[in-house]
Amino acid sequence: MRKLTIAAATVALLATVAGFSAPSRADTGQVAIVFTKGGFIVGVGGGEGVLLYRGHKYPFTVSGMSVGFTIGASTTKLTGRALNLNGPQSLEGSYAAGGAGAAVAAGAGAVQLQNGNGVILQLSGAKVGAEVSAAVGGVTIRLK
Repeated sequence: MRKLTIAAATVALLATVAGFSAPSRADTGQVAIVFTKGGFIVGVGGGEGVLLYRGHKYPFTVSGMSVGFTIGASTTKLTGRALNLNGPQSLEGSYAAGGAGAAVAAGAGAVQLQNGNGVILQLSGAKVGAEVSAAVGGVTIRLK
């Protein structure tokens, strides 16, 4: 009886471990974005990017706005990863962001954003220009 209990426990443990190591349906892609922003109180910006996903390139547009304290203009070149992709279309949507930052001549930063599809963008890069901001905003991504 004891050997049967140990065998049943071993099978249950292996089934549990196998469940944790099962491959996910979501994939990861590489992202590169160039975003230009400017404003006074309300910041408005836009740019373009490309998603590298499963060996294919998917160009997209980025538009956004922030409300709060924003003065100046800057261009940011970001690169990073797009996590939890269920196809390139899942990259589309609105991403919320909040934060504070400053760039005079040049600076660097990192950001993590998430859309309603569960896609997480982990981006970092250099900012060039003269901008000071303490704003809450978001960006919208659309495939071309």
